[in-house]
Amino acid sequence: MTAIEQTEAARPRGTRLPRRARRNQLLGAAQEVFVAQGYHSAAMDDIAERAGVSKPVLYQHFPGKLELYLALLDQHCESLLQAVRTALASTTDNKLRVEATMDAYFAYVEDEGGAFRLVFESDLTNEPAVRERVDRVSLQCAEAISDVIAGDTGLSKDESMLLAVGLGGVSQVVARYWLSSGSSIPRDTAVQLLTSLAWRGIAGFPLHGIEQH
Repeated sequence: MTAIEQTEAARPRGTRLPRRARRNQLLGAAQEVFVAQGYHSAAMDDIAERAGVSKPVLYQHFPGKLELYLALLDQHCESLLQAVRTALASTTDNKLRVEATMDAYFAYVEDEGGAFRLVFESDLTNEPAVRERVDRVSLQCAEAISDVIAGDTGLSKDESMLLAVGLGGVSQVVARYWLSSGSSIPRDTAVQLLTSLAWRGIAGFPLHGIEQH
């Protein structure tokens, strides 16, 4: 059950929940409010109301709006990183690996909870703690991709990282455009198109340890 689903299940006031379940429920409510209104327009009153709890209950778990936002951001940055790592580990076929990684970004952006907006379209990127988290997850995703590129091609760490940043950046930018434009192109077709573009480039680097004729 997702945090938002827990919010729906536990919305009536007065319901007693275990602490972890209550925290997840509050995070789900906060996600709905932050995605819909942005950080600056959202109020703790709105989040408490959405969760069906009193403000004191909300403050028992999170001392302020920023701390609540950062907890939510941590959760969704970790989800993105795990999705990318899972995609990279899903196959040893490099073209399928590129496709799986592209699809991980598309799936993340397409998720109905809209969590990607907190990571890629936050209205709070001038806040150092937010900027640090967003930059860190982008770097971690690129490092995961870079490790695979370096291992397969024998390119240097710096060269592999440059390619990895490009692949990750293209994936999330195109996925966001695809969603925001209301494209008629199905997700799997969009992923295949982007994979074809990326593969034409990455396939030009010979596999490490394989003799070229």
